[in-house]
Amino acid sequence: MPATTPSLTALTFDLDDTLWANRPIMERAETEHYAWLDGEIGHATDFPLEEYTRRRMALGLEHPLRRGDFTWLRREAMRIMLRDAGHGEKEAHHWSHAAVERFLALRHELQPFPEASELLDSLARHYRLGAITNGNVDLTRLTLDHHFEFSIAAGEWLAPKPDARPFLAAMARLGSRPSTTLHVGDSWKEDALPAVRLGMQAAWIDVKGRGAPEPVPAGVHVISHVRELPELLRHLHASR
Repeated sequence: MPATTPSLTALTFDLDDTLWANRPIMERAETEHYAWLDGEIGHATDFPLEEYTRRRMALGLEHPLRRGDFTWLRREAMRIMLRDAGHGEKEAHHWSHAAVERFLALRHELQPFPEASELLDSLARHYRLGAITNGNVDLTRLTLDHHFEFSIAAGEWLAPKPDARPFLAAMARLGSRPSTTLHVGDSWKEDALPAVRLGMQAAWIDVKGRGAPEPVPAGVHVISHVRELPELLRHLHASR
């Protein structure tokens, strides 16, 4: 008699582009916080936004352990850039922190998908829920926070996905095993693949509708939107 598949007890969620559309949020936050800083100190003529972006990318290459700590990269790249523009160390420190705080405020002015809150509320009745993000969203600043037991900011841990450590830490907090945990996310490389390598199941959200970039391994279930997750879970339960 074949062994039965253990029941799922826990779900882990990516955040950006899983529970809300992230690109318009980031585009607005990027341009508006930079325009705000230019209005304060008039730096953008010599250092346009493109230069700030280039410096962040270069800093990530220079400090590979911090490559996923996006808040640090923004603040440090801004500080160095303002210092290069002739601002003193104290002034560069002040304005880099102020600009990044402005960015983070804008970054949290987001609208989750309309069905997200009700969906999570329903899932929380049957599963323990945790979040694992490579982004710099502070879940406690959002209305969705109460649905989750915790949120792991993997980049700030210096272990951004696909590193196994945030997944293992999440399962430890949830009291679950890989065989009883399903991870939900939109990234093939950072969500789906690392989850199944650990023995978890994964719901990969194909947000671009292009299909998987390679053959879909066992344990990865393809959906097009997080709203399809309850139906997938019903199917997985029925197939046990």
